[in-house]
Amino acid sequence: MRKTHRLAVMAAGVSLSVVVAACGGGGAKIGTGATVHGKPLHGGTVVVAEVPGASPNLIFPLDPSTNSNGYNVNMTEGLWPFLVYIGDGASSGVNPQESLFSSLTWSHNDSVVTIVLKSWKWSDGVPITARDFTFMYNLLKANYNNWLSYIPGLFPTDVKQVLTPNEHTVVLDLTRSYNPTFYTDDVLSTIMLLPQHVWDRTSQNGPVGNYDETTKGAVAVYNFLQKAGADESTFATNPLWQVVDGPWKLSAFNSSGYYAWVPNKNYSGPDQPYLSKVEYTPFTDDTSEMDTLRSGTSLDLAQVPDNDLKQIPELEAEGYSVFQVPTNGVAEIQPNFWPAGPSTPEGPLIRQLYIRQAMEYLINRPQLVSKVFGGYADPGNGPVPVSYGKQWDTSLELSGGPYPYSPSKADALLKANGWKVVPNGISTCIKPGTAAGDCGAGITPGQPLEFQLLYASGTAAFDQQNAAIQSSEAAGGIHMTLKGEPFNTMVATTGTCNQQSHTLGACNYELEFFGYIPYSSDPSGAGNFNTDAIGNYGGYSSPEMDKLIDATEYGSSPSAFAAYENYAAEQLPWLWLPLPYYIWVYKKNLAGITPTDPFQESLNPESWYYVKSAS
Repeated sequence: MRKTHRLAVMAAGVSLSVVVAACGGGGAKIGTGATVHGKPLHGGTVVVAEVPGASPNLIFPLDPSTNSNGYNVNMTEGLWPFLVYIGDGASSGVNPQESLFSSLTWSHNDSVVTIVLKSWKWSDGVPITARDFTFMYNLLKANYNNWLSYIPGLFPTDVKQVLTPNEHTVVLDLTRSYNPTFYTDDVLSTIMLLPQHVWDRTSQNGPVGNYDETTKGAVAVYNFLQKAGADESTFATNPLWQVVDGPWKLSAFNSSGYYAWVPNKNYSGPDQPYLSKVEYTPFTDDTSEMDTLRSGTSLDLAQVPDNDLKQIPELEAEGYSVFQVPTNGVAEIQPNFWPAGPSTPEGPLIRQLYIRQAMEYLINRPQLVSKVFGGYADPGNGPVPVSYGKQWDTSLELSGGPYPYSPSKADALLKANGWKVVPNGISTCIKPGTAAGDCGAGITPGQPLEFQLLYASGTAAFDQQNAAIQSSEAAGGIHMTLKGEPFNTMVATTGTCNQQSHTLGACNYELEFFGYIPYSSDPSGAGNFNTDAIGNYGGYSSPEMDKLIDATEYGSSPSAFAAYENYAAEQLPWLWLPLPYYIWVYKKNLAGITPTDPFQESLNPESWYYVKSAS
């Protein structure tokens, strides 16, 4: 999985895969989009709606562990694409045509991978070589604990040595054997090549050298690039960020979240852009976006907010086509197992599995799918979506998950564990202690069963969802208060929590809802549920979960993946929620927006073009 937070609303970095039938529910009939006919025109600008309240805030593509803003990759992947490209309908998940390698071969009992790079060039005309790979590797080797995508025990710390037998070949000698599909899809798809001939420096005007070849130098280079990459005022003007190997270059950016791409005229890849510009424009809320869409003038591509689906016929009359897309991830409420301060009462509550089970039993997921998302959402039965990727789904998830909506089961669980349940009031612990039938470790006599849910505001459907959850939890005697904050504010103030941060008084939230966590091609939980993983934001820890995730990384047995999936579904490191589909609209004379793989990480505006007429 990618270890970034995103709102499950319109973003540049999402897939385009069509689901023909929704999960029931009312609302407008969503089709599969119009087939656009006509001769491609060269030039033109496409304006894309950004998610309300969320925008990139870092351009250096090796995101630090302190920045889980998933919208950074939206802006940067078109500039510095990943070594392994996932999507565009490739049957294996990996699309070799769009990837930066020409061959990727496993040997020595799947402990050595040989990567032959394509003979592509950077935008300044300098050839891309194995040195650009070793530059990236050296930076991460010296700074992996500050890399958001680092999974304990994996790249770069699992590399015994990197060999470069020629300028286009990289050989990774790994510390153990791996499941090649997992490693290719979930590890090599998180790294990119970086222009060593421009970025290997320790100051803006300092000389380029080979500083990365020592640990001290690699730390200095990394720190410089991280600092420069966080200066939003220079995203579009700093010469560092103008040397790219993707199809686009950044031409404009401002603090409101607006940014624009123009073609990289020296792009070596297969899809030279037709368009002259792609603009990503922000909105403060759903209403302002819908007002702009209804005008039929300035937006070419956008997602319809879930609470506005009934207005689709009006949008079609304004010249838009419409289709639906499953979202490549899982929605969740993230419990903080270690909220700030040793005496914080909510931590012991969250660490009790039976309390998390009761909370999940009280989330009426089918009602949320139907009433909030109009039937257009994955049901949220566990850690793997059931709307696509059927090869991963177990019978437990397909049958509704281990905790279907059941207030009676929630009530029985709480009473059996020492609680006086007060529907629509505040339940209290009447049997403290750690024996069977007691409330559990750290829970005091008379302690109330209450939490605060911090969530990303600005999206009407999520306001409605969280209010419904608050109501259904209250009916079962669990009191929940809601606190909304802008997405970017949440990302900046809530990080990875664990027992150490708890002791230090950091991580002062109890439950949080960002939207969703995107998937890589193999949704194994690696990086999200492992103990000490940077992406394990709530500090969940289980030796059994660690062992089960390891089994999916090192072997390819379907039973190993099923064992992980079922255990995670039952243990509730997150509270599972429905994940709404993307409902897209686009101008009827805009072509090239074709169905692709659900696990694909980004849109492909290099494939878009206008036609003179559409039918």
